[in-house]
Amino acid sequence: MELNIVLVNPDIPPNTGNVVRTCAVTGARLHIVKPMGFSVDDKHLKRAGLDYWRLLDLTYYDGIGELFARNPDGEFRFFSSKAVNNYCEVSYPDKVFIVFGNEDRGLPELMLLRNEPRCVRIPMIYDDRARCLNLSNSVAVGAYEVLRQWGFPKLNNYGRLDNYDWAGAQKNGE
Repeated sequence: MELNIVLVNPDIPPNTGNVVRTCAVTGARLHIVKPMGFSVDDKHLKRAGLDYWRLLDLTYYDGIGELFARNPDGEFRFFSSKAVNNYCEVSYPDKVFIVFGNEDRGLPELMLLRNEPRCVRIPMIYDDRARCLNLSNSVAVGAYEVLRQWGFPKLNNYGRLDNYDWAGAQKNGE
């Protein structure tokens, strides 16, 4: 199973860095549509991504048209606070692309209108002051819903204690 996460014109380095980390720990591929509001050398971007950059499968595009042209068979789901479909009530096929817009503007409304059945939202309170969830949080929510529907393929479903085993015995006689 292949999960593709798309950021369209991201502006805030720490958000993108956090998305890098989410992609790295889930095995998702990251696609970034330019222009971006920062340089990939930005220290805030690198700090948020920590040492996860080496685990990342990353592709850049010069515009949204190039994303669609290079992925003609892609199954796209567009996340937006303006959408009407609940993100948990749609299916996510293999090789899906979950698309997230810019932090300030979101995805273009014409794109949403043309793709209405594939547009989804994360429910939140109805209050104009609560415009939307943070981009990196939205990506994590969306990514884990896709992975949940797929049964968390290739992900480790058990934890490990550093100093004890799960029976309560100390490791290494410490």
